Amino acid sequence: MDRRTEPNRSAIYATTLVAFLAIAGIAVVDPILPAIGEAIGVTAWQVELLFTAYIAVMALGMIPATLASGRFGFKPVLITGVSVVGVAAILASLSDNIVQLSVLRGVWGLGNAMFFATAMVVLVNLAVDREWAVSLFETALGLGFAVGPLIGGLLGQVSWRLPFFVCGVFMVLALGVAARKLREPTTRQPSVRLGQIFAPYRRRAFLVLCVVTGTYNFVFFVVLGYTPLFLGLDVIPLGLAFTGWGLGLAAGILVIGHRLAHRIGAVQTVGVAIVGLLVCMVLFATSTSTAEALVVLVLSGLCMGLANANLTDLALGLGSSDRRVATGAFNLVRWGAAAPAPIISGKLAEHSLSLPYWVGFGVLAVGVLVYLAFAHVMATGYGERVLWARWNRAAADSEHAPEEPVGEAY
Repeated sequence: MDRRTEPNRSAIYATTLVAFLAIAGIAVVDPILPAIGEAIGVTAWQVELLFTAYIAVMALGMIPATLASGRFGFKPVLITGVSVVGVAAILASLSDNIVQLSVLRGVWGLGNAMFFATAMVVLVNLAVDREWAVSLFETALGLGFAVGPLIGGLLGQVSWRLPFFVCGVFMVLALGVAARKLREPTTRQPSVRLGQIFAPYRRRAFLVLCVVTGTYNFVFFVVLGYTPLFLGLDVIPLGLAFTGWGLGLAAGILVIGHRLAHRIGAVQTVGVAIVGLLVCMVLFATSTSTAEALVVLVLSGLCMGLANANLTDLALGLGSSDRRVATGAFNLVRWGAAAPAPIISGKLAEHSLSLPYWVGFGVLAVGVLVYLAFAHVMATGYGERVLWARWNRAAADSEHAPEEPVGEAY
């Protein structure tokens, strides 16, 4: 399709630019975590409050953000979110202690909740070619995770405060772009009621997806939040290390994730991703050198990219016909399950450096078992099949009626 036929092209590009900056703002903290801990004299678990406060408020903020978008419209909520992030980031650069930083990171998370509760819905409603718009958004997310740590590493070498300040300035610039370019979808959607956000949890396939996603996202933030402390590198090498992780994530999202889903299905692609990440947890826990851990870090990013490329699609397909409701319900679980991971990892590290990865392995193993038992439920709801469900059906048919031909699983 010729992109020049997109009437809202500028608004779509503006939204993806803000998405890139928002994700870069999450990842910019990674390489400066050890520097922050050393500068203000706090322990590992206290430093991890910067992630936990951010994620917890972001998870809870999805509900009021979704409700507000239905009442006030997408653009006002999105612009308010961008403004909140910019102010919180700049104030964080002026903080003197971990309490101030954690509170401001929580405010930062609230701003991002306003953005992520609305951005995807805006894109899908503005675009003629929805697949292009979604791919553009995913590209912004992947690049944000890749570039954020590099920015944090380079600027953090000067001062741990500088990445926060620059991120705030970027968001102020993004605010100017958003205010001028963003457009409200022409079709005004009805308000969302609180009960609607919890309605998708009554769907069995969506509930299975949430369990799998919750365990996966817990591990995602064990890697993202704890590994900077585990590696013990200086600021710039740590920034480069997580840039490698971000590039692996981007490759999984942009290069492999959807292509693999077209071949074996989105549900089975998620299975490949979480099993691969489960292996990475073991490799992290048993690594004997920094070089080995760095290789595993990039590999884990690739597995996470495969998952991220398909989880949102599955949530939209299994949750609700109203994308606002599906997104709100899914993100509540996605970020809520991730919130305790950094601070738990920090406490566990006081006993053993490898213990956070073993606990992550245990949590994700539960998700893998639920996936193996109920992936066919998700696949049926999404219009796909899973290979082992056909094996199970064939085994049952051969046991109870060997003389009858084996039928299809669905």
